[in-house]
Amino acid sequence: MPLILFNKPYQVMCQFSPHPERQTLADYLSIPGIYPAGRLDADSEGLVLLTDDGQLQHELSHPARKQPKTYIVQVEGRPDKAQLACLSGPLDLGDFTTLPCHARQILEPEWLWPRNPPIRQRANAPTSWLAITLTEGKNRQVRRMTAAVGLPTLRLIRIAIGPCSLESHPLLPGEWCEVSADALTAH
Repeated sequence: MPLILFNKPYQVMCQFSPHPERQTLADYLSIPGIYPAGRLDADSEGLVLLTDDGQLQHELSHPARKQPKTYIVQVEGRPDKAQLACLSGPLDLGDFTTLPCHARQILEPEWLWPRNPPIRQRANAPTSWLAITLTEGKNRQVRRMTAAVGLPTLRLIRIAIGPCSLESHPLLPGEWCEVSADALTAH
């Protein structure tokens, strides 16, 4: 069964049903019977996997399967070692404690597309980029994690789910490609 890799643009709803104010997946994909395996909120960009195979969708989105998900995050501020250690967790967010993850500072990727609309830049507020890989995915988790350590998220892009990535399948926002479901087991 084929697997669709889609680069969800900023402010697009991760649903096919109509939304009164925003674009949805239906504005970009007209493949009948496919559904997202997991979601990204409207303020997030990046990789979404879609399939028409219910079993595969369950495998991809079930929390017990622990598919690692990698995000690149533009944050306000410059992280120090203590903040990166806290992000790597476990981190108490009040209603739950995150599982340990991998968090590190990176340079802004050269292949990254500009966001539309652009991030508001403040001259007296430096920004940095982080790469965070999780094996869980609670609602707005990455944003909550960075805020909890004093590094508010400005831009959030999921770049990989398991072995499927936007680095190995370069797609601009709104573009998609079809790959074999066997790509999920490739290492």
